[in-house]
Amino acid sequence: MLYGKYRFICRLESEASLPFYKGSTFRGVFGLSLKRVVCALRLKECPDCILRESCLYYSVFESRSGDRDAQKGKAPSPPHPFVIEPPLDGERKYPTGERFECSLILFGETNDKLPYFVYAFEQMGKTGIGGRIKGERGRFTLEEVTTDDQTIYSGETGKLVKGRCTETLSLAGRQEEKRVRPIIRRGRKLAPKSGAVFDTAGNPLRVRVTLETPLRLKFENRFTAELPFHVFVWAMLRRVSSLFNTYGGGEPELDYTGLVKEAQEVRSIESTLRWFDWERYSNRQREKMFMGGLVGHIIYEGDLAKYLPLMEICSKVHVGKQTTFGMGKIAWKIADAL
Repeated sequence: MLYGKYRFICRLESEASLPFYKGSTFRGVFGLSLKRVVCALRLKECPDCILRESCLYYSVFESRSGDRDAQKGKAPSPPHPFVIEPPLDGERKYPTGERFECSLILFGETNDKLPYFVYAFEQMGKTGIGGRIKGERGRFTLEEVTTDDQTIYSGETGKLVKGRCTETLSLAGRQEEKRVRPIIRRGRKLAPKSGAVFDTAGNPLRVRVTLETPLRLKFENRFTAELPFHVFVWAMLRRVSSLFNTYGGGEPELDYTGLVKEAQEVRSIESTLRWFDWERYSNRQREKMFMGGLVGHIIYEGDLAKYLPLMEICSKVHVGKQTTFGMGKIAWKIADAL
């Protein structure tokens, strides 16, 4: 599956008032800006528009092919082909001249449409973001867009240069095994401990997973405030399966049932996880909504080697619900012995 992550570096032209968690704010204004940029029939609503099947905005933000079957219960809706990672500094007030960064992640052939997204982001800066201060929202200029430490767009020149912007994510067969070995070698060699589960190299494995943005999971038809490893694995498999099936040429050939079952043997030995609630306003439903999720970190111990490639991919694509808001951003590393 093609994967691209683009960093948008901006500077405020006026004061800005933003919420503590900014994902919904950035996604909402970005969507409105993209619609203004690409919409040909501005007076039409998307469901009634004759051009919707060929419209970039509709394919990215609204319902896509297969949704009709999803509404009949035949299949879940396909995932959106993007994630917005907002600034995570927790600040609410920003002065004029302040710089900030956010990232846009694109999946599959949506990466080919990058120029539209860059232009929409520029228009987003003219519209402004956040609450009104002295009658206007925080306006900003897009200074540059970078990926892999190379500048691919400059606000000064207004030119988008071609470069190696994407990578291919894979999770299958022998390639998966090759990726596990170097990951294990980078970890500490831990002393054997009674009762510990060992990887194939004979070293007990502990992995620390950090939830950098709220992780919102629904397991067995209810939101969970805990994160047993098998629930975490189930969520990761669901995310990767849906993304690869929609944008990567098909689901990875994995023993999904077996992986979840074996994950039940992995235990958590340390956790600071807590539930974090944040509020957003839904323009579509015209009401305020609470969007809670888990934040903090947890350390798992067990037969974890086979799950490391899955964690690595999910650290790039996010996990759980409302990923387009930037939710479900995770990081992992092999932990020291306690």
